[in-house]
Amino acid sequence: MVLNRGVGQWGVHLDTERLFPTLTAAQILRISAHGRRRPITAGEMLVDVGGKAVPFFVVITGAIQILRPSGSTATLIVTHGAAAFLGEGNMIAGRRSLVQALVSESGEVIELDREQLLTLVQTDAELSEILMRAFILRRVELIARGLGDVVVLGSTHCAGTLRVKEFLTRNGHPFAYVDLDVDADAQELLDRFHVTDADVPVLICRGDAVLRNPSNQQIAECLGFNDAIDRTHVRDLVIVGAGPSGLSAAVYAASEGLDVLVIEANAPGGQAGSSSRIENYLGFPTGISGQELTGRAYAQAQKFGAQVMIAKGADALVCGKQTYAVQMGDGVRIPARAVVIATGAEYRKPALENLSQFEGAGVYYAATPMEAQLCVGEEVVVIGGGNSAGQAAVFLSQTVRRVHMLIRASGLADTMSRYLVRRIEDNPGIVLHTRTELSAVEGNGHLERIRWRDSGTDTIEAHDIR
Repeated sequence: MVLNRGVGQWGVHLDTERLFPTLTAAQILRISAHGRRRPITAGEMLVDVGGKAVPFFVVITGAIQILRPSGSTATLIVTHGAAAFLGEGNMIAGRRSLVQALVSESGEVIELDREQLLTLVQTDAELSEILMRAFILRRVELIARGLGDVVVLGSTHCAGTLRVKEFLTRNGHPFAYVDLDVDADAQELLDRFHVTDADVPVLICRGDAVLRNPSNQQIAECLGFNDAIDRTHVRDLVIVGAGPSGLSAAVYAASEGLDVLVIEANAPGGQAGSSSRIENYLGFPTGISGQELTGRAYAQAQKFGAQVMIAKGADALVCGKQTYAVQMGDGVRIPARAVVIATGAEYRKPALENLSQFEGAGVYYAATPMEAQLCVGEEVVVIGGGNSAGQAAVFLSQTVRRVHMLIRASGLADTMSRYLVRRIEDNPGIVLHTRTELSAVEGNGHLERIRWRDSGTDTIEAHDIR
């Protein structure tokens, strides 16, 4: 086993005290009241990759290594010594472990199960801040470094690849990505798992399961996103939709002690989660990305005990005499005393028959860093005159050659916040086309050319825009 040593894996620029804080004697004493003390022995595997119902450990004496295995080797992420604690975001979510916890030096720990940990963070404000912050920061670093149990093999020209990457990203699950268009060793990987071009994208789950062009539901099942959720007992509240409204309802209800389940057909965050930046949201004077905002709300709901079922669609509401039930796509009915429906809005699309064939291959409905990577140095078109369109145009203008904004109205004043209108007016990289509509999209497999019509002059222009 090859170990890449130590905290240096996280980089010198990070605040290691927030990632790996040292607990005080008083804090450890308060934690011990919620769990049990027990000995640990060198060589003991406390947690393995893919393990369910992962306990929370505080080290009293001894040392524990956190490892990310890969084949016959392993990366040493960090060694926890006295007064340190184990865990990251999966601890609160109740999902399977991404890492191993191996005792390297005998000693003693405090052990809490997930329910005991949730009670601790809900009742001790000081420890809640320390633990939640560390869990979130550790998960962010795992994502940034691709230290997860998933490898995605895909192509930037494949709509399914973008969907899979977006699903994992918005669910906060770290993964490594192999670009089949540029990686010289990609064919060896394809041959190893007997994969053809028609199977792309391919998701390798925990090093053994190979999913060919999987649905989001298949990915969620393979990674055990919903393993900790009991779908049989009666909930106080079931919320359909995990956008900002649904997550807000979950936070408020769960914080009052209600048993809450949120059902989400795709990934938490809704439309807000696909926004590049939100600047007019109360409490964030410098702005915040939609992914970060909804990620915080997701973690907050779980902190209070709400559970979120991922990639499971709700088909019907069943009204009984004493309780309601939400019927799932697989026929299972989840009983509840109350139901909140927060399914959001469905937006109109340009009325072009062939638009759908370019979705994910030149036509996108979000402007996050993921989409921005696909059009660096290119000309792009943003359709719409609302705040989301304005933020998308400003965000993309930082990396693309030119942004064309198409709006049907005569100006932006009636539909967009004034601060965004000013930024667009002052940005030489953004060209506003008023009274203009998309009239055609063309290409072979990927968008190659578009046409737009000026309703004022009734002229049509063609542009080679991908």
